[in-house]
Amino acid sequence: MTKIAGVERESATEITEQLPDTKAAWVTVGGKSEQSGLVTFQPIDPSHTQVTLMMDFDPEGMAENIGDKLGFVDRQVKGDLKRFKHFIEDRGSASGAARGSVRPGVASRSAALRSTRGRTPR
Repeated sequence: MTKIAGVERESATEITEQLPDTKAAWVTVGGKSEQSGLVTFQPIDPSHTQVTLMMDFDPEGMAENIGDKLGFVDRQVKGDLKRFKHFIEDRGSASGAARGSVRPGVASRSAALRSTRGRTPR
């Protein structure tokens, strides 16, 4: 579920590409709003990584358009990235989950394409 400026949206998310420790890309499927994104991880040194997020979000309706123009979407994304940073730093080690690769148009035994319900990464 995504909640921005008081508007909640729930949709399924399909991982379209995933390379462990490198990048993950997704699109929403079904649902009202369309979103897609790509997050990349670039090692800087043994203890630091640069995280880059690119998202495509098409606001619907007056509330979402106003929220986007007033910067609510941008602040939500930046806040979520800070929470992600703290989550990773507090964890101290990899969880071992979702380590397989997903490549466009290629089926993989180690990590089949799957849809997940829940919060769309922001």
